[in-house]
Amino acid sequence: MARDERGVTPQSEDFSAWYNELVFKAELVDRGPVRGTMVIRPYGYRIWELLQADMDRRIKETGHVNAYFPLLIPESYLRREAEHVEGFAPELAVVTHAGGKELEEPLVVRPTSETVIGEMMAKWISSHRDLPMLLNQWANVVRWEMRPRMFLRTTEFLWQEGHTAHADEADAMRETLIALDLYAKVAREIAAMPVVAGEKTASERFPGAVRTYTVEGMMRDGRALQSGTSHYLGTNFARAFSIQYTAESGEQQYCHTSSWGMSARMIGGVIMTHGDDKGLVLPPLLAPYQVVIVPIGRGDQAGQVLPPAVELAERL
Repeated sequence: MARDERGVTPQSEDFSAWYNELVFKAELVDRGPVRGTMVIRPYGYRIWELLQADMDRRIKETGHVNAYFPLLIPESYLRREAEHVEGFAPELAVVTHAGGKELEEPLVVRPTSETVIGEMMAKWISSHRDLPMLLNQWANVVRWEMRPRMFLRTTEFLWQEGHTAHADEADAMRETLIALDLYAKVAREIAAMPVVAGEKTASERFPGAVRTYTVEGMMRDGRALQSGTSHYLGTNFARAFSIQYTAESGEQQYCHTSSWGMSARMIGGVIMTHGDDKGLVLPPLLAPYQVVIVPIGRGDQAGQVLPPAVELAERL
C-alpha cells in the first residue's frame, strides 16, 4: 500500500511498525540521549496530564494522600526482602560514585518504592490508631530495559504508586481490590479501553507479593497489555522493615501492606486500542484538543458552507 510521507504502515501489514511510526509522526515522543529513554513531547504529555488528573482525583476520593519519597535508595534496603531484590536485580541502575569519590554504600535508582516507603512507615506507625495509612506517590522510576518501546517499555517512565498499611489481611485485601477496581474504571471510563481484571499466576507475581492482580487491556492486534497492577504484600515487607503497631490488646503486631501502580504505558494502550491506518485516534476525555465543525446554512447556503467545512476537517 502506498503511503505519503505523513502516512504509517497499515496495521494489517505490521502492527509493531505501525505503532513505532505513529508515536513519532504524531509528535508524542522523541528518543532520549540514553538508550531506552524517551522525551515526552508536549502533545503526548498533555494526554498524560489528562489521565493523571482523573486518576489523582479518584485516588484522593478513596482517602489516599499524596507524598514524595527519594529517587535514590540504599542498596541494603532492597536486600532486606530477598524475593524483592532477586526479582528486580537484572533491571537495577546503581550509583557507585558521587561527589568525586566512591560511595560507602551503592545507591539504587528507584525501580519502585516499597522499600523506602516501608522504612518510613516503620517510623510513622506505632499504634492501631495510625492505621490504615494510605499513601500515593506520583514519580518516575528506572528499570534497565533491554528491548525498549516508546511508552510501553522504557528505561525511565512516569507512574503513580500507591502504598498502604493495614491492621489485618482482610483490610489490606479490601484495599488491594479497591485499587484494582479504580484501574478498571479509569481504563473503561476515561481511556475507553476494554479490560479484563484478574489475578496473576504465582510465577507472574510482583517480587515479594503474596497475591498480584492486574487489569489487562485488549489491543487491536488481539494481544493483551498489562495496564495496571495491585499487590497484596502480606506481612513480607512489614517484617523486613519492622512495620509494627500496638493493637488494642497491647500486643505488637505486624502490619499487612499493599502496593499498586499505573504508568504512562496507558498512553501506549490508548494508541493501540483506538488508532487506525490513518494514525492517532484518541477518546474524547484524553484528547488534548476537541474540535467539532458545524456547517450552518440551508439550501444554497449549505452548498456554499459544506465544501470549506470539509476542507477544514481534512486539514485538521
